[in-house]
Amino acid sequence: MTIVDLHDPQRVNRTPDNVEILLSSGDFIQDGFRISKVELRLYNERSDEKLGDYSLITSFVETDKGSIEMIYDEGFRGKEPLFRAAEFLTSNLGISALILRSIISLREKT
Repeated sequence: MTIVDLHDPQRVNRTPDNVEILLSSGDFIQDGFRISKVELRLYNERSDEKLGDYSLITSFVETDKGSIEMIYDEGFRGKEPLFRAAEFLTSNLGISALILRSIISLREKT
């Protein structure tokens, strides 16, 4: 089961423009969920002459009990927004919080 936890799921109803894999070993267990993959996905939605690209960045967490895609960040974020978001998460222990938030949402939705 894959859950898309967005107000408008159609925003991610296509292949992402870019993906950053944060975890893919499948050996991490959190609260009884075996985490097999954690990604950040970039969807460029529109472009503005002055502000640049409007980016939607989602988190995607795949577990043995289901997968969930949720909004991580959005807005006019300048150049390389996906790389900067991934760098922030990996350097500030943000992956743990992202996984925990995803597990809480998975539990609520199932």
